[in-house]
This record gives sequence, structure tokens and C-alpha cells, in this order.
Amino acid sequence: MIQYDIETLERIVADLLAEAKRQGATQAEAGVHAQEGLDVTVRLGETESVEHSNDHGLGVTVYFDHRKGSANTTDLRPEAIRETVAAACSIARHTSEDPAAGLADPELMAREISDLDLDHPWEIDPTEAANIARRCEEAARAHDPRICNSEGATVHSGRGLFVYGNTHGFVGGYPSTRHSISCAILAEQDGDMQRDYWYTNSRVPEKLKAPESVGEEAARRAVARLNPRKIDTTECPVLFKAEVAAGLMYALFNALRGPALYRRASFLLDMLGEPIFPDWVRISENPHIPQGLGSAPFDNEGVATLTRDIVSQGVLRGYILDSYSARKLGTQTTGNAGGVRNPRIDSSGETFEQLITRMGRGLLVTELMGQGSNTVTGDYSRGAAGFWIEDGRIAYPVAEITVAGNLRQMFDGLLAVGCDNDIPGAVDTGSWLIDRMTVAGN
Repeated sequence: MIQYDIETLERIVADLLAEAKRQGATQAEAGVHAQEGLDVTVRLGETESVEHSNDHGLGVTVYFDHRKGSANTTDLRPEAIRETVAAACSIARHTSEDPAAGLADPELMAREISDLDLDHPWEIDPTEAANIARRCEEAARAHDPRICNSEGATVHSGRGLFVYGNTHGFVGGYPSTRHSISCAILAEQDGDMQRDYWYTNSRVPEKLKAPESVGEEAARRAVARLNPRKIDTTECPVLFKAEVAAGLMYALFNALRGPALYRRASFLLDMLGEPIFPDWVRISENPHIPQGLGSAPFDNEGVATLTRDIVSQGVLRGYILDSYSARKLGTQTTGNAGGVRNPRIDSSGETFEQLITRMGRGLLVTELMGQGSNTVTGDYSRGAAGFWIEDGRIAYPVAEITVAGNLRQMFDGLLAVGCDNDIPGAVDTGSWLIDRMTVAGN
């Protein structure tokens, strides 16, 4: 049970801000959280671990004109808070001025804290959680005789409270929950062993997929990967399955973030208002989706979050900025302190099967490895595994390959986005079909 409530955390933040002003800060902001969680893992039918978590903490940032200092603590007693504020003030007094430092503009603060229906506690005890995890793993192990082992199934339930406030007079907070069921499984045939996993997550426990379906999907994926082949190096169309296509969305967002732009270290520098995708592409964010995994009524600076198009008709319409990076660029924050919330790319209408048929011959990517995206140049190179497509059908699994290209060319060569967007997580995307990339194999 979380030992605090929203009202108590709001009082702590208000007292902290008053203390910061008392110690001489021109401006101050603070965020405080309290959270609890339960994680239960079952492996090979036995309960392997039960973990309870219950923690809290706060962070404070003070400004002495344009000098900034920050400090954190997990001790919420008044005397500890005073010491934390004093530490932040001491740091600020010894730093050099930065004209871009400071709170977001007061007129941008969220005026209303909308109820986005994010709080759905799961009244579950370790025994119930273990039974659900066991059902998940049993379904995976029974799916196919080639399933040889299990890394376990895990049930997670978490609830947290968050409050942010600043000396503009803004103090706001909300509770939220996140629950999940996951399973990782191994399959073996003719001396080859493959691993895969699957999961479901939601704010609402009743909206989680059935544990049996999660286990069966993990097993199906592991079995499908057995006895992969290597392929010769070639250039061909590449179809990124929806769950890995989400990573391409984040590669785009990384190039649109403020630090990359004001450091002039983005391959999309000075591209605002220019086409970067085909004219049918629309990418948006909607922070106000009820029960959305990325939903929030305000960002990490108290700025009201906005529903907006980032790309429409293929044209870049907006960057991803907090107040600091906006000032560095001479513009206004986009309400993205803390990131993009519930991003979505509209589908071009094809099913996953239709995308495979349209591709005809090429590579279907179902897993990516490594960090091979260069935000400065747009160069993209990742280890990959998946399936070779021949005559519009899945022919055989492939592994130990690399897919390479340049993100500018990949975005421009986006042929279609599938309607297979029922994937876990906060990114709403289907599979991406890209016209041509280099696939390095033998």
C-alpha cells in the first residue's frame, strides 16, 4: 500500500517550493513520486520469485536568475527536504549563467488537470499472480513438442502517484497504473535452439490479453525461428514488423528533439516545413487518450500537453521541444518535456498479409539488435533476424544478418504502413514496408 496520497504529495511540493524561495531561489520546480509494485515469476511450473516494491522520492531544481542547481532525495521528512533544497541552492550559486535556463513560461501551464482514466489498481496477491503466470507458461510449453525450456512467465502490477509543481503557482498530480503479463520461451530442433517472447500490457487489468494467448504467441514465435538460414548480401525491399517498426518512429523522434537540433547534430536540421515522407504519411501524438500508456495532462514542466501532427501530408510540421531547447532555438516549447506521448502513424490500409504479397520478394524483420542509428547523419545499421519472403509468402527464417540504409532515404522510400497495429506499448504503428535497403549476409 502506498503510504502517501496525492494531497499529501501536493503539500510536500508546496512546502518545498516555499523553502526554495526562503533560501533565495528566484524560481524553483519539484517533482515527487510514490509507487508500489508486485512482480511474480513462475519458471517450469514453480514460483521462482516474488518481489514487492514500495518507494518514493523527489527531485528539486532551483534557479538563481539563470544559474541552475538540482538535487534529489528519497527522504521526505521536512528536515531532509530542507537539506535537499539547500544542496540544490549551493550548486546553483556555483554554476555559470545560462540564458536559456529557467521555468517554462507561466502562460503555458496546464489550466485544468484532465482525468485521463489512468488509475486502475489490480487487487491481486502473489498467489493469484503466480497462478496467472503459471497458466501463461503452461500454454507456451504445451503449444508445440519442440518447446524445450522456459525462461519463465511474469505478472507485473504497478501503481504510482506523481506530483509536479513550480513557483509559477502550478501544482498538479495524478495516479496511474500499469500491468503486464510476459513470457519467454525456448524451442529446439535438430540441434538448433531459438528463444522468443511476448507480452501484454495495459493501464487496466481487465484489458490484458489472456495469459494463455500470451504464452502461445511466445511459443509460436520461438518455433517459427528454428533452423534459420544465412542469406547472401543483397539489396531488396524490407518489411519491418510492427513491434520493430516502433523503433523507426523513435529514430525519427530522436532527430527532432531539441538537443540534437540546437547542437546542429540532426540529419533533419532545418527541415521544418519540408517533405520527409511520401505525401500520404501522417504522424501525430495524442497525450489525452483515455487509459493510454503514454497519456499525461501536462508534461514534466507543467506545460499543457497538446494533440498535434508532427508530420502531415509527408511534411515535417513540428519539432519535439521542452522549454530549454525551445529557448536555445528561439521558439516555444511543444509540451514535450519528458518525450512524445502516444505517437501514431496512420495506416495506408493494407493488412500484414497484403504487405507480404505486395513485397513479393525481400526480407521481413522481426527482431533488431544493437544501437545502429546515427542521429547526426541518418545512417542506419542494425543486426537483424526474421524471414525471407519469396513469391509473396514466408519461405524460411533467417538470422545473422544486418540491415543498412539511411533514414532519410528509408523515410522517403516508405511504401506502406499496415493496419496490424495491435501491439503492446504506447506507440501506435503497423508494419512498415520500405522500398529498398542493403541486407548484409554471407
